[in-house]
Amino acid sequence: MTLLRGLFQLLVFPGAVYAIPAAFFMVWMQRKLNARLQGRIGPPFFQPFFDFVKLLGKEPIPRTPLQGFVMTGLPIGAVGATLGAIALLPIFPSDAGFPGDLVLLVGLIEIGPLLSVLAGFASRSLWGGIGASREAVMTVAYNLPFLTALIALAVTSGFSLTGMATGASLPVRFLALAAILLCLPAKLHLNPFSIASAEQEIYAGATTEFDGPRLALWELSHALEWVVLAGLVAVLGFPIVGAPWPLHVLAFVVISLGIVVLLSVAAAATARLKLAQTARWFWLWGLLVALAALVLAFVRV
Repeated sequence: MTLLRGLFQLLVFPGAVYAIPAAFFMVWMQRKLNARLQGRIGPPFFQPFFDFVKLLGKEPIPRTPLQGFVMTGLPIGAVGATLGAIALLPIFPSDAGFPGDLVLLVGLIEIGPLLSVLAGFASRSLWGGIGASREAVMTVAYNLPFLTALIALAVTSGFSLTGMATGASLPVRFLALAAILLCLPAKLHLNPFSIASAEQEIYAGATTEFDGPRLALWELSHALEWVVLAGLVAVLGFPIVGAPWPLHVLAFVVISLGIVVLLSVAAAATARLKLAQTARWFWLWGLLVALAALVLAFVRV
């Protein structure tokens, strides 16, 4: 990957110029679908962006210098890491990335949840601490099947995103993507795995004490998670090889939006599980599917 192409992917497509508007649109889709399935009207399509701008214009509560610096730096780091992960998505499989780019992608994806846990404790709030503790447990629970599924896809590709997108066999791909899809609601704080941000119990979870631009950045980071996670499933599950670049872009966008619809419908149709139930579910059913993909991948090598 050349420097110029890397900058294009980070700043233009699938980076900031595409990712930020797409993030707000995906959040609106999720909220709108959830409302319509519950018999409500739902927000207009520009509402997530207006909420973001409104938060940017609010003056945050004064903090001590160190606490203010930490509470400002954590969401900035989460937004930057998520944008970097989006830029690594192999939308054009014919364009080679670099060896081991899967490791970097996973690291960047996981920075946001880790910083969210730190944010909950840094806020020195009871509700923030509870939300951070739940987020930490959830991260351990869903990452076991999530990472196992990615390893299954990477067995024959040397941890290369491009190789994973084009080289995995169909049975391995099907099982691994099923395990990844099972993990996405937890990573996106959707029902039935929204225990870390249960508004009726702990307000806004780890970000309860955040306000103004700091909260706006957390909301942007969460919205960008929709783009990177839906996009990851799109590029790994439905690679298009040898087609013109507009078809790659169109397929990536359409499949990503389709995944948003799927997750939104599943969230609207389910109720929130308890933390122990969630952990058991991922360590049993999620890990079972991921391990099946891993075993099949080694058998077919």
